[in-house]
Amino acid sequence: MDKKPTKGEYLETLLRSNKTIFSIQDVALMWGEENERTISSRLNKYVKAGKLIRVRRGLYVKDRNYDRFELATRIYTPSYISFETVLTREGVNFQYYGNIFVASYINREIIVGDQKINIVRTKDYVLSNTTGIEHKRNYDIATRERAFLDRIYVSKDYHFDNLDNLNWDKVFEILPIYHNKRLDKKVKEYFEFYKNNKPI
Repeated sequence: MDKKPTKGEYLETLLRSNKTIFSIQDVALMWGEENERTISSRLNKYVKAGKLIRVRRGLYVKDRNYDRFELATRIYTPSYISFETVLTREGVNFQYYGNIFVASYINREIIVGDQKINIVRTKDYVLSNTTGIEHKRNYDIATRERAFLDRIYVSKDYHFDNLDNLNWDKVFEILPIYHNKRLDKKVKEYFEFYKNNKPI
């Protein structure tokens, strides 16, 4: 932001933003304000006045129409949407999950409002590699191939409903980022099953 907002512009600056979730750090950048206590105090006044909603400590939204994927990836960062959330959307799995599954550096199950969020611990070197991750407006999300590999990486045995939906060239292109021999072997097994049209 070019200039610090004046008193009447602080809230307006947030409401004009394309973000639906704000952390203290986001607001600090948008307001050009370094003092976290000042920021928290101002945000709390907006919450009391009903102009913002606090959904979790340090996270605020304009209204209840916030992007749930954006929220899920803002609780712990870095993180991205993956696992069953992507596999179900992409038709690799058929079972519906209301939970949002996120890859990050910690294992947690969190409930925000009526939304359950499963955060699955992933090694730092995998988490920081953006191969097979798409950047949406306010969050990152795995491709179906990356989500497939993420799931095998953290689970010893797993049943997938529809391996036809995977681009296997992309699977083998992403595979080396994990540096994991067990995963290499398991993916080859899935690929052999897929080629031979055998159910897994």
